Amino acid sequence: MMYHKPTVPRFRIAERVSVSVNNRPVYSKQPNGHSSTCSLRSAGSTPPCVSRIKQPLSKGQSPVHSITPARSGMQSPKPTTNGSDKLTRQNSTSSNFDARIHEGHYDIVKPFKQEPRPDLDTSNGSSGSGRPKFVAVTALEDVQAVRCAEFHPHGKLYAVGSNSKTLRICAYPKLHDVREDHQTYQPTVLFKRTKHHKGSIYCLAWTPDGQLMATGSNDKTVKLMRFNADNSNLEGQEVELTMHDGTVRDLCFLEDTSNKSSLLISGGAGDCKIYVTDCATGTPFQALSGHSGHVLTLYNWGGAMFVSGSQDKTVRFWDLRTRGCVNMHTPATVPGSRVGSPVAALCVDPSGRLLVSGHEDSSCVLYDIRGGRTVQCFKPHAADIRSIRFSPSAYYLLTGGYDNKLVLTDLQGDLTMPLPSVVVAQHQDKVISGRWHPTEFSFLSTSADKTATLWALPPV
Repeated sequence: MMYHKPTVPRFRIAERVSVSVNNRPVYSKQPNGHSSTCSLRSAGSTPPCVSRIKQPLSKGQSPVHSITPARSGMQSPKPTTNGSDKLTRQNSTSSNFDARIHEGHYDIVKPFKQEPRPDLDTSNGSSGSGRPKFVAVTALEDVQAVRCAEFHPHGKLYAVGSNSKTLRICAYPKLHDVREDHQTYQPTVLFKRTKHHKGSIYCLAWTPDGQLMATGSNDKTVKLMRFNADNSNLEGQEVELTMHDGTVRDLCFLEDTSNKSSLLISGGAGDCKIYVTDCATGTPFQALSGHSGHVLTLYNWGGAMFVSGSQDKTVRFWDLRTRGCVNMHTPATVPGSRVGSPVAALCVDPSGRLLVSGHEDSSCVLYDIRGGRTVQCFKPHAADIRSIRFSPSAYYLLTGGYDNKLVLTDLQGDLTMPLPSVVVAQHQDKVISGRWHPTEFSFLSTSADKTATLWALPPV
């Protein structure tokens, strides 16, 4: 079994850049026939997948508009307007984009270990013999479908929520002795609470410091709890939020750095509104309207901005400094048309440049946020895509679908070309979620087969 270092190093000195005219890529060539390069101001500022988004030539309006912040202290990169970003307009060695990354506005998780490179098959959604195989290290068994699982930010434990209304916190095991013939075992459960909600636990989230946890349910409530990582226990009085009038489908936290407090974003069915709650007071203070269908997915990559995906087939960009939606995008999932599909999963790469959406028609769409255009639409699954996440250093994309499979897609090549994908794990029933460990090359998956499984690659 062979493992190779990624073809694109984590710390890049130069990136190939091309431009598009009338939506057709145009490559600039040097005399020796090679594509021209754009030197980055500082090494390691741009995830490798973002470096291969072909930059638009247009100097038109940025897809996200910059407005004077309404809430002081919310730190987020300010979107550029009128083509003012030098990296977008020309080959520049000192782009504002790089500068903002190094000023620390994004909370980027940097991997401790280099991600290995599995020898991926070149055909989407398939794997050949002799390929590196992820091993099921642990499998938590429940009596009903397991909907959600999230790693604690420090990576030493993870939380699992189930249709059985049960919340568990499990220990993350040591993986140094995992082998190909590993026998899957039950994880160590550090905390268990039955009847955590009156209904199924649909979603959960941690704050970046791991001190707060939130869960959402089809009982229409959100529960906000303080967590003590030292004894792996919930402590203090939990806060129950009742502003939703339908199933709470997803949650995410934002950090207000000036007030050193957290904000909770929650969305779901019912009135299709997205609510913003001040975690310090437990009080919802904003209700964001815009979606005409159930909110199915939310994602924040640092700062005051987040994105939402909906049954109405749209993706909306929100900025809490403006108290509203700053952009809307309908990913086209049928080639040559504007036809879309409900957006069931979303994620954004750590730099905030590349959005990936997963849809109910099994499509996966890559979208260049800065350029305001679709890079590619492909289908790594044979059924609904319900989960999408970048690996810690954004080399790979992990997707989970209702075809019972988890697929790893390699993002180290030209993003406009066919992307190599391989099935790396499989459940006995629909996959509902997949989540990367914050620093290890391992992931959690939850399924309608009533399990939450931890997968890892055996060491070389």
